[in-house]
Amino acid sequence: MRFNAALFRHAEALLSELLRSPYPADQVVTHYFRQHRELGHADRGFVAEAVFAVLRRKRSLSARCADEVTSRRLLLAALACLQGMNRRELEGVLSESEGKWLAQAKAVKMEDLSPAVRLDLPDWLYAEFSAQFAAEELAQLAAGLNQPAPLDLRVNSLKASRQGVLARLLADGLAAEPCTYSPLGIRLAGKPALSKHPLFIDGSIEVQDEGSQLLGFLLQPKRGEMVADFCAGAGGKTLLLGALMRSQGRVYAFDVAERRLARLKPRLARSGLSNVHPVRIESERDIRIRRLAGKLDRVLVDAPCSGLGTLRRNPDLKWRQTPASVAELCARQASILAAAASLVKPGGRLVYATCSLLEAENEVVVQGFLAQHPAFSSCSAQEILARLEIAIDIGERLRLFPHRHGTDAFYAAVMERK
Repeated sequence: MRFNAALFRHAEALLSELLRSPYPADQVVTHYFRQHRELGHADRGFVAEAVFAVLRRKRSLSARCADEVTSRRLLLAALACLQGMNRRELEGVLSESEGKWLAQAKAVKMEDLSPAVRLDLPDWLYAEFSAQFAAEELAQLAAGLNQPAPLDLRVNSLKASRQGVLARLLADGLAAEPCTYSPLGIRLAGKPALSKHPLFIDGSIEVQDEGSQLLGFLLQPKRGEMVADFCAGAGGKTLLLGALMRSQGRVYAFDVAERRLARLKPRLARSGLSNVHPVRIESERDIRIRRLAGKLDRVLVDAPCSGLGTLRRNPDLKWRQTPASVAELCARQASILAAAASLVKPGGRLVYATCSLLEAENEVVVQGFLAQHPAFSSCSAQEILARLEIAIDIGERLRLFPHRHGTDAFYAAVMERK
């Protein structure tokens, strides 16, 4: 696609809106494109990727902007320093004075910047990660988080096989390959539009990160069981659980937000599942939860979290979250996990998961739960996946990282009630 001044103006306008908006970046981008339907698929792709590149690398790009950190300069620095565009390619948007500044910006040496700035992390998050990872791995992790996420699909096993879907996608000219770990996963090259593809329309495929898919396999629901997705959201994992059960038994999709559950309904209609039951609850202490106490075979808790494991997709989160917001989340996570655990019957399985990299949201929450609930004991995530012929080196807990596994960063602990 040819770069031009009109696309630059769109990217500059969108970036300005993003930097001052209190709303998540993906919502702002979606709203902007709805207002500018004249932009084609390729145009939207360029604009979105340009502004997301700034969000990913905002701190080091700001260092290149000297004392004038504006949306325009951040965008020009991203195009020149990250995407390698030269002055000739930027002709039509670059003034003479900006050309001189940009030459200086490109000359900035990354090794002269502080580690937190170089890795594009806020100071508090750099400190947290430094306590968990050696310097070399932290650099690899940060680099992985600063890359755009690939597009992963999950095959709906009720309607299609992975081999059949792969063959159809390849026949349609889409570059696709099996995911490394998920037996139902397919990874696409690029970001093709799928909403009008027949396989998407008929429910044979869903968009879902490979790491997210593995959570369903850890829960390992069986036909005829009673299962809950305790924080279902838009229901990506709910649909996987229902398909793994071959639409037999019952899957409760609990969530406090009607808006999120509403997004599940069209996906559920496409899926062909008849065993999924969306239920909006007031809180984790809702009476409908208490009525099911001790009756469920398996419960998945994909808890509300900082989302810092999804920075490839949501880079704005590292600039939005704070130590205070994380502390509030940790207290909520502990309360939700305890409530979800009350549903599990003896011999049943409980999986606690987040898309966070912070130990405070992960191991600390699980250790606190196990200390207060001696009826539950830990199970090896690696052994569970190995029995399903999913070979992955993770250990007792599921810990996925973009630089190691090519997925979003996920944490999951598997527990069973004695």
